[in-house]
Amino acid sequence: MTAPERPYPLRGEVWWMHFAGDAPGKKRPGLIVSLDARNSHPRADTVLAIPLSTSIHKSGPFHFVLRAGETGLPEDSVAWAGNISAVSREQLAGRVEGHRPVTHTQICRLAGLVKLAMGCVEQ
Repeated sequence: MTAPERPYPLRGEVWWMHFAGDAPGKKRPGLIVSLDARNSHPRADTVLAIPLSTSIHKSGPFHFVLRAGETGLPEDSVAWAGNISAVSREQLAGRVEGHRPVTHTQICRLAGLVKLAMGCVEQ
Protein backbone atom coordinates (compact mmCIF):
# COMPACT_ATOMS: atom_id res chain seq x y z
CA MET A 1 0.00 0.00 0.00
CA THR A 2 1.40 3.43 -0.94
CA ALA A 3 1.18 6.47 1.27
CA PRO A 4 -1.29 9.15 0.20
CA GLU A 5 0.23 12.04 -1.72
CA ARG A 6 1.20 14.99 0.46
CA PRO A 7 -1.21 17.92 -0.20
CA TYR A 8 1.60 20.48 -0.28
CA PRO A 9 5.00 20.73 -1.96
CA LEU A 10 8.40 20.78 -0.31
CA ARG A 11 11.14 23.32 -1.01
CA GLY A 12 13.25 22.18 -3.95
CA GLU A 13 10.54 20.02 -5.53
CA VAL A 14 9.33 20.52 -9.09
CA TRP A 15 5.54 20.63 -9.49
CA TRP A 16 3.20 21.12 -12.42
CA MET A 17 1.45 24.48 -12.02
CA HIS A 18 -0.17 27.39 -13.78
CA PHE A 19 1.69 30.72 -13.73
CA ALA A 20 -0.23 33.97 -14.19
CA GLY A 21 1.51 34.82 -17.50
CA ASP A 22 0.77 31.44 -19.09
CA ALA A 23 -2.13 30.75 -21.44
CA PRO A 24 -5.35 29.70 -19.68
CA GLY A 25 -5.21 26.06 -18.67
CA LYS A 26 -1.50 25.69 -19.49
CA LYS A 27 0.61 23.92 -16.88
CA ARG A 28 4.38 24.10 -16.74
CA PRO A 29 6.92 22.75 -14.28
CA GLY A 30 7.85 25.15 -11.51
CA LEU A 31 10.49 24.95 -8.80
CA ILE A 32 9.17 25.44 -5.27
CA VAL A 33 11.49 27.87 -3.44
CA SER A 34 9.42 28.88 -0.39
CA LEU A 35 10.21 27.38 3.00
CA ASP A 36 8.48 24.15 4.03
CA ALA A 37 6.92 25.93 7.03
CA ARG A 38 5.08 28.23 4.61
CA ASN A 39 4.25 25.46 2.16
CA SER A 40 2.66 23.24 4.83
CA HIS A 41 0.90 25.97 6.83
CA PRO A 42 -2.87 25.37 6.75
CA ARG A 43 -3.67 29.07 6.19
CA ALA A 44 -1.06 29.65 3.47
CA ASP A 45 -2.83 29.79 0.14
CA THR A 46 0.26 30.39 -2.02
CA VAL A 47 3.78 29.05 -2.50
CA LEU A 48 6.77 30.81 -4.02
CA ALA A 49 7.83 29.22 -7.29
CA ILE A 50 10.14 29.84 -10.22
CA PRO A 51 8.97 28.71 -13.67
CA LEU A 52 11.07 26.22 -15.61
CA SER A 53 11.51 25.90 -19.36
CA THR A 54 13.42 23.59 -21.68
CA SER A 55 14.12 26.54 -24.04
CA ILE A 56 17.76 26.83 -22.99
CA HIS A 57 18.63 28.83 -26.11
CA LYS A 58 16.49 31.66 -24.70
CA SER A 59 18.57 31.80 -21.54
CA GLY A 60 19.17 35.29 -20.14
CA PRO A 61 20.98 37.04 -17.28
CA PHE A 62 18.41 36.04 -14.64
CA HIS A 63 18.17 32.42 -15.77
CA PHE A 64 19.79 29.43 -14.11
CA VAL A 65 20.41 26.17 -15.99
CA LEU A 66 19.46 22.99 -14.15
CA ARG A 67 21.12 19.97 -15.78
CA ALA A 68 19.03 16.83 -16.29
CA GLY A 69 21.74 14.75 -14.61
CA GLU A 70 21.41 16.81 -11.42
CA THR A 71 17.62 16.99 -11.28
CA GLY A 72 16.49 13.69 -12.76
CA LEU A 73 14.24 15.61 -15.17
CA PRO A 74 14.24 14.25 -18.73
CA GLU A 75 15.91 17.38 -20.19
CA ASP A 76 18.06 20.29 -19.08
CA SER A 77 15.86 23.14 -17.86
CA VAL A 78 16.18 26.86 -17.31
CA ALA A 79 14.84 28.38 -14.08
CA TRP A 80 13.60 31.91 -14.81
CA ALA A 81 14.59 33.58 -11.52
CA GLY A 82 13.35 36.98 -12.70
CA ASN A 83 9.83 35.51 -12.91
CA ILE A 84 9.54 34.29 -9.32
CA SER A 85 5.84 34.15 -8.44
CA ALA A 86 3.43 33.56 -5.63
CA VAL A 87 1.37 30.69 -7.03
CA SER A 88 -1.99 29.78 -5.56
CA ARG A 89 -2.13 26.28 -4.12
CA GLU A 90 -5.20 25.82 -6.31
CA GLN A 91 -2.90 26.18 -9.34
CA LEU A 92 -0.68 23.26 -8.26
CA ALA A 93 -1.40 20.14 -10.33
CA GLY A 94 0.95 17.63 -8.72
CA ARG A 95 4.59 16.77 -8.37
CA VAL A 96 6.64 16.17 -11.51
CA GLU A 97 7.46 12.48 -11.30
CA GLY A 98 11.01 11.20 -11.39
CA HIS A 99 12.89 14.33 -10.38
CA ARG A 100 15.33 14.81 -7.54
CA PRO A 101 14.85 17.90 -5.37
CA VAL A 102 16.98 20.92 -6.22
CA THR A 103 19.60 21.55 -3.54
CA HIS A 104 19.66 24.35 -0.99
CA THR A 105 22.82 25.71 -2.65
CA GLN A 106 21.12 25.90 -6.06
CA ILE A 107 18.06 27.61 -4.55
CA CYS A 108 20.31 30.18 -2.88
CA ARG A 109 22.03 30.83 -6.24
CA LEU A 110 18.58 31.42 -7.72
CA ALA A 111 17.84 33.83 -4.85
CA GLY A 112 20.92 35.80 -5.85
CA LEU A 113 19.55 36.06 -9.40
CA VAL A 114 16.20 37.25 -8.02
CA LYS A 115 18.07 40.01 -6.16
CA LEU A 116 19.86 40.99 -9.39
CA ALA A 117 16.53 41.08 -11.23
CA MET A 118 15.29 43.51 -8.55
CA GLY A 119 18.38 45.70 -8.85
CA CYS A 120 19.63 44.80 -5.37
CA VAL A 121 23.31 44.41 -6.10
CA GLU A 122 25.47 44.66 -3.00
CA GLN A 123 28.39 47.06 -3.37
